[in-house]
Amino acid sequence: MRKRVITFSSFGEIDDEQFQQLSQHVSQYVDSKTFKNEVVKSSRRVGTQGERLVKSMTPVKSGTLRRNWHVRGPMITSTLIAIEIYNNMEYASFVEHGHRQAPGRYVPAIHKRLKVSWVPGTHMLTKTLFYLDEQIPMLLTPTLSQLGKLFE
Repeated sequence: MRKRVITFSSFGEIDDEQFQQLSQHVSQYVDSKTFKNEVVKSSRRVGTQGERLVKSMTPVKSGTLRRNWHVRGPMITSTLIAIEIYNNMEYASFVEHGHRQAPGRYVPAIHKRLKVSWVPGTHMLTKTLFYLDEQIPMLLTPTLSQLGKLFE
């Protein structure tokens, strides 16, 4: 590696040799197959934990809603690592966010008349995301946890 000296007219000269060494060291680590495998492994751990949490918070009548939680990913781009937790049951969003109903209407399936106009949501996915946010440092593999040591 060649030594570069940057000259600023009013500030003097800056030797960036140490910065170049750090940059090369970090670049080698990030570009390695080990790092990419650890990112995928950690992402899958986060997704699996998210699926477990959301299933445990999902209300159960028949169990269909709970069984239909799935995880997709990780999807990795140059700036983003994404994991998708989703439920493909058509009524999942109504259980999550709540829904309106017509008070006084008779529902044969439950043998009752509806009493309230708004049924609040359970927010099982929203709560899961907050819990996951707190748990992510514990779910990272040791290799990723040591990423900060590159800068010492």
